[in-house]
Amino acid sequence: MGALLLALGAGGGYWAAKQTSDGASAKEKTPLYWVNPMDPRDKRDSPAKDNMGMDFIPVYEEQKNGSPGTVTISPEIQQNLGVRLAKVEQLPIHPQIETVGYVGYDEDRLEAVNARMAGWVRTLAIKSEGQQVAKGSLLYEIYAPDLVNAQHEYLLALNTSNPLLLRAAEGKLKSLQVPADQIAALKRSRQVRETIAIYAPTSGYVSALTVREGQYVEPAAALFNISTLQQVWVSAEVFERQATQLKVGDPVTMTLDYAPGRSWQGKVDYLYPTLDATTRTLKVRLRFANPDEFLKPNMFAKVTIRTGKGEPQSVVPSEAVIRTGSQDRLVLALGDGNFKSVAVTLGPQFGDKVVIKAGVEAGDSIVSSAQFLLDSESAIESDFQRMTAVRPTQVWTQGTVQSIDLANRTLMVSHQPIPEWQWPAMEMEFTVADGVDITPLAAGQPLQLQVMQEGDEYRITTIQQEKAPASGNTAQPATDEMGKMEGMDPSQHDMGAKP
Repeated sequence: MGALLLALGAGGGYWAAKQTSDGASAKEKTPLYWVNPMDPRDKRDSPAKDNMGMDFIPVYEEQKNGSPGTVTISPEIQQNLGVRLAKVEQLPIHPQIETVGYVGYDEDRLEAVNARMAGWVRTLAIKSEGQQVAKGSLLYEIYAPDLVNAQHEYLLALNTSNPLLLRAAEGKLKSLQVPADQIAALKRSRQVRETIAIYAPTSGYVSALTVREGQYVEPAAALFNISTLQQVWVSAEVFERQATQLKVGDPVTMTLDYAPGRSWQGKVDYLYPTLDATTRTLKVRLRFANPDEFLKPNMFAKVTIRTGKGEPQSVVPSEAVIRTGSQDRLVLALGDGNFKSVAVTLGPQFGDKVVIKAGVEAGDSIVSSAQFLLDSESAIESDFQRMTAVRPTQVWTQGTVQSIDLANRTLMVSHQPIPEWQWPAMEMEFTVADGVDITPLAAGQPLQLQVMQEGDEYRITTIQQEKAPASGNTAQPATDEMGKMEGMDPSQHDMGAKP
């Protein structure tokens, strides 16, 4: 609340300072022209009144500043308003594709451990999936009749002088996955072992376990999968329209919601050749280094893929852009305390930057804070029309009769502010519609009026001496079949225009 009062106070100081400065200039200098307060496009060379009796506003040289819509603010007021400036930068911009993905094992580094012989698993060192193993550590011991026979053949070959037979017997042991150190031990001890120990070929985590201790296994049966987390794959999907923008090697940034402040840099590793027929998306494989093994399979991640060559484009902070329903603007800092709102054409947004396609050039100074106050003042006299909500053609207001002209059917009314038309409280003359009876009215009488805009003319279409709908209800209140105002006493006097 305190910050809001401060901002309002600063704003009030700014308007007061501006009006004081304008008033001083008016006494010393001759106006360049006079402008209609209701329509800045209506300019006159001498003082005049509009069709509602309002005086035209004089415009002086320092107000014009050579460009419509330019406003001047002293350094003290700029400081009070918290005006901050930024530059329009020329930066290489990469089109970005933002999507989500799931972390998985690097299947290029997946090692499968299969049985080379039929037999029974006597000892199993791996008890569950996810268990970490080191290269060379024991996986299991197996008893296999073929292995016992192969050892006997090797011992017989040792007792012969035939080197070919010895090499064949040793090769058979190796094909059965007998480690070299165990073959050497057999050669020394000449003792046949019933079981053979199988060791891990690489370090990693057991990602698949399909065997249990005591189980009989067949040759080529898959027993284990050992996967590493030093590198991971991330599977993501992009829309069909984005597929042509991607190529292998494009840089990728990945973030996790539950790891704020951290990001991982990777690249596009593979583009799958087909689209999903249901979702119309293309699957993309991304590769990331994971030296601390923080990334785990099935983690949900946000990824940003940068595509293209990064053509230089004009960008500004997104907070500096004033967005309306049908127009986007920036407030230019022209120097010497001068500011002006200009219409711009926006491009895509990248993080906290937005591309500007037209309206400003690289190197221009713009306002990135308090720009809404400056834009509000600049847009009044600017060379583009200020975009507002749809202006209603008729409104309700309360007023007091000042004078009546029965011959010309006009009323001089002192009315309250009309926010729908951005009118302040003032006294003005209205034309009264033909069907409205004004003969019972008298000066000083309070009324509830419905006013309709018809081009440049404002006409009273309904007069009520009792309270009518509050200002802001632009539609005429509903009536029942007898023409009485809904919710009003039948005795209330309604002098609306008759068809």
